[in-house]
Amino acid sequence: MQRIRLRYTKRGRLRFTSHRDFQRAFERALRRAEVPMAYSAGFTPHPKVSYANAAPTGTGSEAEYLEIQLAEARDPETLRRLLDESLPTGLDITEAVEASTSGLADRLQASVWEIRLDGVEVSEAERAVAAFLAAETVEVQRKTKNGVRTFDTRGAVARLAAVAPAADRPGDGACAILRLVVRHETPAVRPDDVLSGLRATADLAPPVPAAVTRLAQGLLDEETGTVTDPLAPDREAVTAAPSTAAGLAAAKAAEGSG
Repeated sequence: MQRIRLRYTKRGRLRFTSHRDFQRAFERALRRAEVPMAYSAGFTPHPKVSYANAAPTGTGSEAEYLEIQLAEARDPETLRRLLDESLPTGLDITEAVEASTSGLADRLQASVWEIRLDGVEVSEAERAVAAFLAAETVEVQRKTKNGVRTFDTRGAVARLAAVAPAADRPGDGACAILRLVVRHETPAVRPDDVLSGLRATADLAPPVPAAVTRLAQGLLDEETGTVTDPLAPDREAVTAAPSTAAGLAAAKAAEGSG
């Protein structure tokens, strides 16, 4: 009857939550919030939840997305609040929009990542970035369940720059911030793959593990290297027309007055 698209975060220690752990926590939250979920058919019905392009375990994120299907219409903001209260702090539902368009997964073309390199001077990071961008291909290896795989990371990188940390996040000692825009391709190129590429091309080896956070994901503008909000089309459609829940409420009110 109604599809709701949600944006959620993985912050703090919850960045170490695996995708499967999040699925379990989210389905418990659906039950606690008494969300009227639609269920699949068959011998083992399960709630209709579609997850899209989850961030790797160990990385933070401000822009994870999923879609749920309801058997009864609900107000998206009320639903967001109830689900957010039912999840642990760090797994936060930040936005809920009624789905008025198709193809959410198709709009997740690229991600914007922030990679914090403590112990690395900005000038050192800039030299490594320049070497990486100047290369035609940057091959790295990753261990998969089918063995070691070699693939190119350079082609997936739409934008990469090194900057100093913001004034409100100075930290102690040297620190460089990498701003990375990477296309969603097959095989998927992750931030740790780009770090492996920087090590291969410029011998950049941070003394401590990098802190990685996804800032956004959505449609990629190839000319500017920017990523647009994937929920914007749904938000605009809802603004142009009343939501399902509002429409049903109006219809019931009309029936009552008649």
